[in-house]
Amino acid sequence: MYTDLLSQILDTLEGKGEFGLKLKALAADASTRSYFRAWDQSGQSFILMKMPADMLKSDEIVAGSAPSYPPFLDVGAFLQKGGLPVPDVLAVDLSRTAILLEDLGDQTLEAALGRGQDKALLYRRAVELMVEMHAWAEKGPRDECVAFTREFDAKLLRWELEHFHEWLLVEYVKAPLSEDEIVGLNSFYDELTAKLVALPKGFVHRDYQSRNLMLQGDRLRLIDFQDALIGPYVYDLVALLRDSYVSFDAAEVKALAQHFIDERAKHGMWCPELNELLHHFALQALQRKLKDAGRFVFIDRVRGNPKFLPNIPQSLKYVREALDQLPEFGPAREILLRYLP
Repeated sequence: MYTDLLSQILDTLEGKGEFGLKLKALAADASTRSYFRAWDQSGQSFILMKMPADMLKSDEIVAGSAPSYPPFLDVGAFLQKGGLPVPDVLAVDLSRTAILLEDLGDQTLEAALGRGQDKALLYRRAVELMVEMHAWAEKGPRDECVAFTREFDAKLLRWELEHFHEWLLVEYVKAPLSEDEIVGLNSFYDELTAKLVALPKGFVHRDYQSRNLMLQGDRLRLIDFQDALIGPYVYDLVALLRDSYVSFDAAEVKALAQHFIDERAKHGMWCPELNELLHHFALQALQRKLKDAGRFVFIDRVRGNPKFLPNIPQSLKYVREALDQLPEFGPAREILLRYLP
């Protein structure tokens, strides 16, 4: 049934037939994939994911084995096997690089906050779902998922910092860095990378944030998990609480960090002390938000999409907050504060 529907939707999209279907293009943010909402003759809605021709290639740089099967399908099947709330895959046509998915609606976690829903409650539930995902990945059949063949290693973490340097500092800010400043920043990038590589590792969604958590009724659903890999255990918590779209103060972060620890303990997972976690959080937040600021410029300059440029100030605000908590990076802080808006 759904295979025929997918074929009809694709034909409609390509202008090849009249099947009485309605299609609406959806915003795909920074993705190289295209999304459409489709309605069949009865009015039921579905989501069409149209992948690029090179559908095995990640939107992000990924260190590790090249996949032999679309990572969205691979990682999604692994998470669904563990009972995680990913969208149902209804039909697949790899010859036409298309997937037909369950429609989860339009209410992201970010949108739910905009409608006045309880922030503390929603984020506690988001942390609980995150830890449930991590716990399943820790005990699940690793040979069945491409995420376990890829890693946030030193090379990838360091590359992301170079991405910041190239696109934010050089291209966007046009910082007139001296040779001594360049040497100082490279030393900082190396030291930050080394500290992150030394952290305990686990499954990382990679973009676990308010636009990738859908709210269906009172149930959170996961999307955009195709870039999952192994990395610092705190990475997803940073992605959630150092979101470019939703702000958190120190008290909120501390409360949710403790909830993260408590949830890990419930699942029998390794748990740091709160102060240790907050230190690890600051390290990872510093790296991720530097990378995000550079990535937003890259998406504008290379992909022609300026949509994310307004999020740069929030990312740099989080960079400054992290540096304020990491006195060991004082020299780098001085350099960055000279140039960052």
